[in-house]
Amino acid sequence: MSLEADFNTVAEDVKKVKTRPSNEELLTLYGLYKQALVGDVDIDKPGALDAKGRAKWESWNSRKGMSKDEAMSTYISNAKEVIGKYGM
Repeated sequence: MSLEADFNTVAEDVKKVKTRPSNEELLTLYGLYKQALVGDVDIDKPGALDAKGRAKWESWNSRKGMSKDEAMSTYISNAKEVIGKYGM
């Protein structure tokens, strides 16, 4: 299976975990997912009143410079850990 196909499969599987992962796990997955699909952050940082949007932006921005393939590989590893921890 290609990296992209594996990424897409795991991205769908991680949505089916039995228990909601922690906010930290979700932010990590979000940042890696966006880096893998879009690349470096391309939007302005949300304002101080948008705590959720700001946390997501910061998670994505922390991956700045990471290649799409590296982001996909890291996402797959992290998502599989989450799936193993919480079950499907």
